[in-house]
Amino acid sequence: MDISKMTQLSSHYQPRRGRVFPEKQISYEEKTRRNAEYSLFYQGCRVIFNKVQPELIQDHYDWFIVIEPVSGNYVIDPDETIARQKAREKFGTTMRLMMRINEIGNCGKI
Repeated sequence: MDISKMTQLSSHYQPRRGRVFPEKQISYEEKTRRNAEYSLFYQGCRVIFNKVQPELIQDHYDWFIVIEPVSGNYVIDPDETIARQKAREKFGTTMRLMMRINEIGNCGKI
């Protein structure tokens, strides 16, 4: 192995510390506002899920349900990809939540 042909690393290398894009940081107030907004969104979806889950769980166990809380509408499908496509067609770009039709609504392992 010829050491003279190896690339020499600079001894002046300083690793960057901190955020990659410091100009894109959001304030504490903005984080709090977003968390509160998401919490309200999730609670709205959870109310709809708790209402329809007992009737859907018998015939559609472990299917995916995509809920849009403003209208109260939802779509279901056994395939996650198809459920996402149906939701995109029906709800457009509105915010929605995907859950699993089971006892607790989980989509995966915790």
